[in-house]
Amino acid sequence: MEYGCIGEHLSHSFSKEIHNALADYDYILKELTREELPLFLINREFKAINVTIPYKQDVIPFLDFVSDEAKSINAVNTIVNRDGKLYGYNTDFYGLKSLIERENVSLNGKKVAILGSGGTSNTAVAVADSMGAETVKKVSRNKKEGYITYEELYEVFSDCEIILNTTPCGMFPNIGTAAVELDKLPKVEAVFDAVYNPLKSKLICDAKERGLVATGGLYMLVSQAAYAVEKFIESPVNDCEVEKIFKNLYKNKMNIVLIGMPASGKTSVGKELEKVLNKSFVDTDDLIVENTKKSISDIFKDSGEKAFREIEKDVIFNISKENNKVIATGGGAVLNKENIDILKENGRVYFINRPLEMLIATDDRPLSSNRADLEKRFNERYSMYVNSADVAIDGTGTVKQVAERIEADYNEYSCN
Repeated sequence: MEYGCIGEHLSHSFSKEIHNALADYDYILKELTREELPLFLINREFKAINVTIPYKQDVIPFLDFVSDEAKSINAVNTIVNRDGKLYGYNTDFYGLKSLIERENVSLNGKKVAILGSGGTSNTAVAVADSMGAETVKKVSRNKKEGYITYEELYEVFSDCEIILNTTPCGMFPNIGTAAVELDKLPKVEAVFDAVYNPLKSKLICDAKERGLVATGGLYMLVSQAAYAVEKFIESPVNDCEVEKIFKNLYKNKMNIVLIGMPASGKTSVGKELEKVLNKSFVDTDDLIVENTKKSISDIFKDSGEKAFREIEKDVIFNISKENNKVIATGGGAVLNKENIDILKENGRVYFINRPLEMLIATDDRPLSSNRADLEKRFNERYSMYVNSADVAIDGTGTVKQVAERIEADYNEYSCN
């Protein structure tokens, strides 16, 4: 390969799409084991590569030149082969700094907690120092020199104001987890996460729920890639191009999630959005039927509602890991807050607010097969739909009209 990225697990990586948008070369994702890494670097059969987890420090002994910033951080994420000599750089520094600056957050005089002990944590320290942080503490699961433990974070540094997460906690495929409990850190003002897949990790979702400034690592990834491209081909990339690629990528990766009552039109609207937005449509009820080889009614009849909700939870967890989907959920998906929380990590949740008088009871819906049950479910769940949704959409009118309302919000949101 001539250009690409090396790492241990790269199936989740967005780097190929970003480099293809930034420059005119074929960018290859190459997974290497620790045993394969030395020979790859000794052979030097590439023009330029990026390096990701867990090899940002392991590559350094093989390099002929290491930039000052990479030396100070002790991590290299960009290697350029010039006439057989390997030059190492760290563009993560500029990517993380750009991420923080984009949110207009000042670290000057702030207390900063950096989660993690890998190469990116050293980068975060360098960024925090360069931006004038008053106190910087690195946090690790294990007690070691230069770090505090998470227990000590809660006990002696609970007044930290900024969190920079450099751990892989919450990263695909292990979504739904967070490295820290924000309830124990009451002074936090802003949270930045190097994790970019999912688009909003649980840590970021938790922070946003508390009204904090919070953003995932996708912009950092695009920005550091732009700096890497400048090293690769010695051609500048302007900030406007970085912003454009970030917004397009975020928009294309984001799921649209539809919640609402049975018969509110989620499936019909979802299929319409599939056509106009070039996203794949999935219905969680259909996935349940496909996985169990039983109808929804039969699952309720044979195993009861509790068993059905567990199956539904598993299906939602798995589909939430994917990108660029339109996801229609069952009417009762909102009964479990964990379903909504996990769906929001990669998606924007829309409540199709169709009035009760426009809803129709049908025999194939176990909990709303008649008018009385339908009205009962509506009254029980309406506030849950409103509280679960990022946006409530007027559900009256034609399928196309409802889809157009969602499309308009989707386009506006992804441009911000």
